Amino acid sequence: MEERFIYCGTKKMRCGYTTGSCAAAAARAAAEALLTGQEVKSAEILLPKGERLSLDISKCIINDGTAACTVIKDSGDDPDITNGIEITAEVSLADSAVKIIGGKGVGTVTKAGLDQPVGEAAINSVPRKMISQAVSEAAEMHEYCGGFRVVISVPQGEELAEKTFNPRIGIVGGISIIGTTGIVEPMSSSALIETIRTEANIRRKEGRNVLVLTVGNYSERFISQNLPQLSGQCVMCSNFIGDAIDIGITLGFKNILIYGHIGKMVKLGSGIMNTHSSYADGRMETLIACGALAGLDNSLLCRLNDCATADAALDILYESGQAQKLLDVLTERIHGYLQARTKGEAKTGAVIFSYQHDMLLKTQYADEILDLAVK
Repeated sequence: MEERFIYCGTKKMRCGYTTGSCAAAAARAAAEALLTGQEVKSAEILLPKGERLSLDISKCIINDGTAACTVIKDSGDDPDITNGIEITAEVSLADSAVKIIGGKGVGTVTKAGLDQPVGEAAINSVPRKMISQAVSEAAEMHEYCGGFRVVISVPQGEELAEKTFNPRIGIVGGISIIGTTGIVEPMSSSALIETIRTEANIRRKEGRNVLVLTVGNYSERFISQNLPQLSGQCVMCSNFIGDAIDIGITLGFKNILIYGHIGKMVKLGSGIMNTHSSYADGRMETLIACGALAGLDNSLLCRLNDCATADAALDILYESGQAQKLLDVLTERIHGYLQARTKGEAKTGAVIFSYQHDMLLKTQYADEILDLAVK
């Protein structure tokens, strides 16, 4: 198996391979084994960007009329729960064309808006193309002019799927066979952003006119307790608030509503749209700036600088009786930065809360958008 590396900051990290690449390599090997009657140890495939990749085959079993080959998924240095699982392709001959089927451990699509139609196996378009290309190359090499039936299976897939977003977005019974480049880049945010896009697209296909975003488990808990009628239409965007807003606009949502705890949402007051701590902090700096604009005493603002959390800062502000002045400025700034992000293409509101202080803030358009969401 070939090793590839990228740098994440100053750290050199090893790349891995998508489930789509593994499925394509397993299919190529199985097709060759079926056509030659000989065990295959490795298989070369074509990646979407035109590169060639050779992957090791861990198992190769040839039976009467079928061959099955397995690739062990290697995610490199990416913390992927599919790392080390078996992905198997069983290939048999067909009259013409290449028919790709999902076997054990590969999920089935149950909601519109995903890459595949409802009822189809959750093997995305790019992996399907890679699998077809791989078995076609094997056919050409061995002068075979017929078709293939390819069954992709993942023995651990059903169990693993419960630890993914698949049940939430309407893929049941197993994992998805995915990948757009064939390569997994460690610590990449692209997979998470594509999950947001997929789930938002499902909401659009359901006929939703409001995109309701949550930034974490606190947000989902808040909605389930206070607005359970929204629970079925929320999209978890985690730290990627700006990307989720952009996705909503590209999908045609004209109203976007964000629910989040003060600990993350305070960063929006400085225009920080990726709230992961490794990307930016600025929580206390934002609160101090808002406090200064609200006319709070310097001595009080200096105390905020020593706080480790937004809730700790709120403790000081509420004790002083100055919290609401600062929070009014913060809410106004969050509204302004949200409108700057959407550039007039969507009306966007935010609801910010703190359980510890029984605090609830709403930006200018929040109630108006909420009314549309619950209709």
